[in-house]
Amino acid sequence: MKRTASDIVKLGLLQTDVSANPAANLQKTVLLVERAAKSGAKIICTQELFRSRYFCQSEDHANFKLAEKIPGPSTDVFCQLAKKHKVVIIASLFEKRAAGIYHNTAAIIDADGSLLGSYRKMHIPDDPLYYEKFYFTPGDLGFKSWQTRYAKIGVLICWDQWYPEAARLTAMQGAEILLYPTAIGWHPGEKKKHGFNQHQAWETIQRSHAIANGCYVAAVNRIGHEKLAGVSGDGIEFWGQSFVAGTSGEIIAKAGCHKEETLIVPVDLARVDTTRTHWPFLRDRRIDAYGNLTKRFVD
Repeated sequence: MKRTASDIVKLGLLQTDVSANPAANLQKTVLLVERAAKSGAKIICTQELFRSRYFCQSEDHANFKLAEKIPGPSTDVFCQLAKKHKVVIIASLFEKRAAGIYHNTAAIIDADGSLLGSYRKMHIPDDPLYYEKFYFTPGDLGFKSWQTRYAKIGVLICWDQWYPEAARLTAMQGAEILLYPTAIGWHPGEKKKHGFNQHQAWETIQRSHAIANGCYVAAVNRIGHEKLAGVSGDGIEFWGQSFVAGTSGEIIAKAGCHKEETLIVPVDLARVDTTRTHWPFLRDRRIDAYGNLTKRFVD
């Protein structure tokens, strides 16, 4: 396929440190969206739960006060920003759906300022310092893609990164770019022994999604060492290293571990069609033989 100007779209990935002040975090993210837009980004994605420090390090009912409605205050701000700068925004938020029902949700806002919809995190972890099952009801909107002004995108969230089924079902709906707002890091006491392998596994599985589905993958992680008051242990050292992988899994751009960065990354959407044509994994799928995928385990 011949490249045209309309095939090139710039992604904006916002990798930041996070303070204890949600209002300040929102204000900083708004500023970063505006800077990314002025740098040419057309699809801009926040990191996971950017408005607060990663509160899931403990099970504390007081943290439910951080949640908000969607549509709500944050989406109102981002809808105005999207319309002003003609950009698509993916905003990762702690959603209060109803009393006792909360979700880890990404709001998808088109370049005209309209709220296209939401994705609710489907896979919810429960590990030391990642006590998400206490806070989040598993998503019930399914895997989705959205036709935005600039590309057809799919959005998944953090722990969803480890599941090829999630990437596949989203790509099967035509998604050209999979975006993953993320909050992942090391337990400081484990970093020396396990840190390299943990990070490599995280990056490799997502690059494999790009290969298997012939699409772009963008992962947006936070940075900083977050140790919450009143929570025992050494906290979490978030490893940053936000990146964009191309349609063959190659790393196109990657941020560092320790500093705030906004990655502005041009991607050529024509490569999706070319890759899927020359590496026709979707064509050769044996859908008649995959019934056991709907089972927990095959004895």
